Amino acid sequence: MAYRRLLTIPLYIFLTLSATALLPLLVLIGLILSVAPQFRGVLPTIGFVFCYLWCETIGITSSLYIWLRYRDRRAFLMANYHLQCWWANSLKVSAEKLYRLTFVVENQEALLGDPAIMLPRHASIADTIIPMVFYAIPQKVRLRYVLKKELLLDPCLDIVGRRLPNYFVDRDGQDSEQARRGVAALLANLESDEGALIYPEGTRFSQAKHAALRVRYRESPEMLAQLDRYQSLLPPRLGGTLAMLSANPGLDVIFCAHAGFEGSSRFADLLNGSWVGAKIWIRFWRIDYADVPGDPAGQQVFLFQEWDRMQKLVSPAKLG
Repeated sequence: MAYRRLLTIPLYIFLTLSATALLPLLVLIGLILSVAPQFRGVLPTIGFVFCYLWCETIGITSSLYIWLRYRDRRAFLMANYHLQCWWANSLKVSAEKLYRLTFVVENQEALLGDPAIMLPRHASIADTIIPMVFYAIPQKVRLRYVLKKELLLDPCLDIVGRRLPNYFVDRDGQDSEQARRGVAALLANLESDEGALIYPEGTRFSQAKHAALRVRYRESPEMLAQLDRYQSLLPPRLGGTLAMLSANPGLDVIFCAHAGFEGSSRFADLLNGSWVGAKIWIRFWRIDYADVPGDPAGQQVFLFQEWDRMQKLVSPAKLG
């Protein structure tokens, strides 16, 4: 951990200062490149990367202040949580303005009530902000996240994300039982304003990943059937999600469907302008805790049923 931060923190600060010094030149290059249709997203992407780097640098320096300022454990955690909220909302506002995004949110009443477990679709580098800015911040819910370890290369997620009760999972690790125990442990000792979140797909959806799974599991009729069943999603990974549902102490479950970010599963996709003027559609729905089966087999059936609903909501035919 210490060695990683010795590299990533100076690197991000250097990139922030360099981008600031070179911003006029970068904007000029962006203006020239954006004449070509395949690069119409270059200019807003330059602006977004610039905002992202400054969010990182401000986040790094703020995390140092928090570490020096707060000795009380509760105050320390709350300060880090508020920094996390600021970071996520700043990225959302930056993307919204630079790319001229429009957000359409349906069934927001599902977000009202006690904190819940959230199970969102994952299709883009951008949709990770949806649970935070549309649920956690307005409802004052502190979400405990299950995240992939690769995100620790981001200094803010590395510092603040590890201070807060999150679990960073090694998706390529061999000890899946250890991962399941780590996910289940997130549900222990929840406070009254805390919920949890896991992405059932385990990684961002793309047609390329969908096709790769079909090749990888070509000898598995069960997996091929799931891939046929979910054309716009990846089949849910059962280990972590079922571990969370099994350890659930009594929280409702909220699902989050969304569409509009599919053209940006990779950062490089932003350059083609897939975000520019995009309409981002989001829909939430809540399942009462009493309606979630208590046994693993029933929970698996429940998850697939709700994933069927997710598929219907995000299918191109449904969205028109």
